[in-house]
Amino acid sequence: MNKSELVSKVAESAGLTKVAAEKALKSVLDVIAKALADEESVTLIGFGSFSVTTRAARTGRNPQTGKEMKIAEKKVVKFNVGKNLKESVCVKPKSGCGCACKTGKAKKK
Repeated sequence: MNKSELVSKVAESAGLTKVAAEKALKSVLDVIAKALADEESVTLIGFGSFSVTTRAARTGRNPQTGKEMKIAEKKVVKFNVGKNLKESVCVKPKSGCGCACKTGKAKKK
């Protein structure tokens, strides 16, 4: 689902126009981005939480040359899935599949 499809679904579900739904979605995303830029965490109970963490500096390899290179420390956004979202996507298996998905089909490796 892309942004325009999401806007259409939100508009339909909430009884809004597409313009109002797009404005609301943009506003929510802007507020989340600003909070993360200020290094605040954003928690949406049942859905999940966004936070900013620092990835430590490390030594990596250039895939083209194989030479070692230093990778600088940087801040990254982290998302932790909430209980309700997790349960809506994945529940305890009934058919014994290893991935615990609703479909009962094992994940491809």
